[in-house]
Amino acid sequence: MTERENLLKTTTFPEFNFAEGELLLINKPYKWTSFDVVGKIRNSLKPLKLKVGHAGTLDPLATGLLIICTGKLTKQIDSFQAEEKEYTGTMVLGATTPSFDMETAVDQEFPLEGITEEDIYAATAPFKGDIQQYPPAHSAVKVNGERLYVKARRGEETELRLRNVTVSAFEITRIELPEIDFRIVCSKGTYIRSLVSDFGRQLNNGAYLSKLTRTRSGSFQLENAYEVAELVAHLRSKKEVPTAPEI
Repeated sequence: MTERENLLKTTTFPEFNFAEGELLLINKPYKWTSFDVVGKIRNSLKPLKLKVGHAGTLDPLATGLLIICTGKLTKQIDSFQAEEKEYTGTMVLGATTPSFDMETAVDQEFPLEGITEEDIYAATAPFKGDIQQYPPAHSAVKVNGERLYVKARRGEETELRLRNVTVSAFEITRIELPEIDFRIVCSKGTYIRSLVSDFGRQLNNGAYLSKLTRTRSGSFQLENAYEVAELVAHLRSKKEVPTAPEI
């Protein structure tokens, strides 16, 4: 049995109507960009010429729930994007990187002696509720029409602006230094990398993000998401792709 046949055997798909509009829950793979996922799905829908977009960008090194909209449903992307998000992840305490994650190499290291579990739990308090944070220099935020990560990769420094965000929950779920696992529930626009970096400074230390998974967006759960390979295999297995309705 081929890999595609195996995928189709284990996954149940509804009858899609992509032209009218479908909301697809996708588990974004590690090192894929959100646009990579959109492109893969758009290509699998050829010869239909449909709008396909995503609601809420995930960094390439993050995994988890990505909402994809097709056809007429792309008009609702902003409303889906505005919903509350939930993440689980791992940070590394005792070091920093310029990108606040593993995209760039460690640039500073700090001793961990003297930091207790009580200190770590207590350090979450300033990051709950309505807070302000700077976006990472290596981020997709646009300044004067250009992404910050493009400027950062050229070695340019850019004045960053504070953003107002809301963190409804920040829980420490495992401590095995230098690693700390966490769960965060937050508003649209919250940068978990920035929060992790600020958390390290709160402990008079350093921290960077080593793993991140989006587990929820609004009422949509990661456990209900398709794997990209499974969905694409299903779409490409269809003998006939329905054409868009006449306007």
